[in-house]
Amino acid sequence: MERLIFHIDVNSAYLSWTAVENLKNGDSVDLREIPSIIGGDMASRHGIVLAKSIPAKAYKITTGEPVAHALQKYPKLVMAPPNHKLYSQYSHRLMELLRTFSPAIEQVSIDECYMDFTDYIKNYNSPIDAATKIKDTVRNTFGFTVNVGISNNKLLAKMASDFQKPDRVHTLFPEEVPKKMWPLPVRDLFMVGKSAAATLEKLEILTIGDLAHTDVAILESHMKSHGRLVWEFANGIDDSPVQTQEAELKGVGNSTTLSKDAETSADAKKVLRALCDQVSSRLKKYGQLAGMVSTEIKYATFTNVSHQRQLPNATDDAATLYHYVCLLFDELWNGEPVRLLGVRTSKLTSDPEPVQMSLFDLPKTQKEQKADKAAEELRKRFGDSIIKKGV
Repeated sequence: MERLIFHIDVNSAYLSWTAVENLKNGDSVDLREIPSIIGGDMASRHGIVLAKSIPAKAYKITTGEPVAHALQKYPKLVMAPPNHKLYSQYSHRLMELLRTFSPAIEQVSIDECYMDFTDYIKNYNSPIDAATKIKDTVRNTFGFTVNVGISNNKLLAKMASDFQKPDRVHTLFPEEVPKKMWPLPVRDLFMVGKSAAATLEKLEILTIGDLAHTDVAILESHMKSHGRLVWEFANGIDDSPVQTQEAELKGVGNSTTLSKDAETSADAKKVLRALCDQVSSRLKKYGQLAGMVSTEIKYATFTNVSHQRQLPNATDDAATLYHYVCLLFDELWNGEPVRLLGVRTSKLTSDPEPVQMSLFDLPKTQKEQKADKAAEELRKRFGDSIIKKGV
């Protein structure tokens, strides 16, 4: 049976959730109906536009820009501070509701998820009927709206959910790609950030269709592995599975939002080193070895990307994890500022089979083992941040 994947995305999540809560508390004005944003203290990390209303979009206010810039565009802009505790509550309640339609859900951010609906479509007349039922149930239950994108893979479902908003259902099946996706600007393709778009436009690749019909060897020569990835996406190719909650519970990972965007590889890898140390400590605590590792990047534009790879040998060693995490980072990073970094391990085992060792996996010296043990003891007593390794 061919897969059926939904991508469900809350429309202006932070602003919608704040608006719904304010209306519950007696406010007479709906933030979604006026030029408004969710922002924060302009002197802090959160002094940027986290979400905007559709009327604010008319003034060319964009998510991720400084609040000060948004106010210059429209001085009467209504600004509300973020309430992350509230957002977490709404997100949790939303995911609980969505799991009543299909438990096969991969939550990729606080306000969006993929749903594998393959085994549940038999209960509905069509995918559009099922998605519409989900969309309407969310609106009637909570008072905020979502978009639902429908396709046979995650990439196309996500692209579909970004079509006209709010409160809409859109399809983007492979046969619809030439008509619905190829005419779009190349910047609209998932995983094509500002830097990648600039590179493509210099090559006179202006639309997603242009990208789909470009020789992949040319793209790889200018963009390395990222060139092949965006070429595959432009052609609607994506075989990645929906990682359900049950699968995630079999892994150990950690992520952190940076106090300042990492703009260089060296800055990012310092953070990855610390994350690998923390993940290694947790693996040791649980008596587990990881057979697979993944690296996650969230850019300053709030775009998420991640990639994983099989490890040659199952391990809990921080240095080994860091080695492969950095390889993944180098494959993923498009050169844009990084807001969040994450490291996750999976395919855990407590009793690995004997394997042939590589040069990289040679046993540590006694001195190195003692140093690792001492560092581990310090972290147990004083926390993960008490000691860090240099890059």
